[in-house]
Amino acid sequence: MLTRRHLLAGAGATLAGPHLLAQPRFPSAPITLYCPWPAGGGADAQLRGLARIAGGLLGQPVLVENRPGAAGSFGAAALMKVRADGYTLSQSHNAVLRQPFIAPTPYDPVKDFTYLLGVSDNPFGIVVRADAPWRTVEDFIEHARRQPNTVSLAVPGKASPGHLVGDQIAAQRKIDWTVVPFKGTAESMQQLLGGHVTAAIESTGWVPHVDAGRLRLLAVVGRRRLRKYPQVPTLIESGIDASDHSPWGIVGPAGMEPTVVRTLHDAFKASMESPDFVQLLASLAQEPLYMSGEEYRRYVVEVLPQLKAIVDRYNLKATA
Repeated sequence: MLTRRHLLAGAGATLAGPHLLAQPRFPSAPITLYCPWPAGGGADAQLRGLARIAGGLLGQPVLVENRPGAAGSFGAAALMKVRADGYTLSQSHNAVLRQPFIAPTPYDPVKDFTYLLGVSDNPFGIVVRADAPWRTVEDFIEHARRQPNTVSLAVPGKASPGHLVGDQIAAQRKIDWTVVPFKGTAESMQQLLGGHVTAAIESTGWVPHVDAGRLRLLAVVGRRRLRKYPQVPTLIESGIDASDHSPWGIVGPAGMEPTVVRTLHDAFKASMESPDFVQLLASLAQEPLYMSGEEYRRYVVEVLPQLKAIVDRYNLKATA
């Protein structure tokens, strides 16, 4: 089992010699981890759980700082203003990769980040209030089709997976409904529970509300059912050719020292594999999805053309 002692030894003893011995051991100060979503949501809970465990292994606290906005891309954008010393990191996900095709961003997803590791997938689902009349996603979609311009969908930002799936459903079933972007799941859930929107297509921050009987999960937005809710079908099973997801991981600025990258990778990998974090993910209907830094970067290169095609197809590019 990887321990704090092993991590610190590995960080300072790769080579022998006066030059290396003169270098301060990393980390020698707290690390900041940007959460690009508001406090109180599922992503925030995951990052805070991961940071707590990683901080114990690294011997320095990992402090989570919320930077919500722009479909979750503000955290990555903020990395362009910090030193590549390993003391400032951010969560990354598919909306970060998609955003440059929608609006100008200060970063290039391929050139401007050091990819440390992939941590988990981020499945989405369609939820309504528990007192809503629809028991199945087919019932809900048929209602929206028969009552144009009366249904509103909360999603976590423009061009988020929720937004894209909402547009895919509307195009396939000839539906006119209103997609309402919010800064994150916590805000979307407040609006849905308060009756200000009809439904939400959101990541699994809705789990506590579904488990408490306040919301009803109609369908899973993915290619397989969730282990936590095996009775809930996917959209594809319901005859709708729409799916999306958003694997997420940890990145830093480009140009980080290899020894620092290795130390951070090892600490976060051990943290994501710890029983406490695996249990936290399970409570949010998620599972670990490890990618090494190089595997994560290859995934980014491969998926970028697909994300651009989606932006072009659904005309998501921002207008001045």
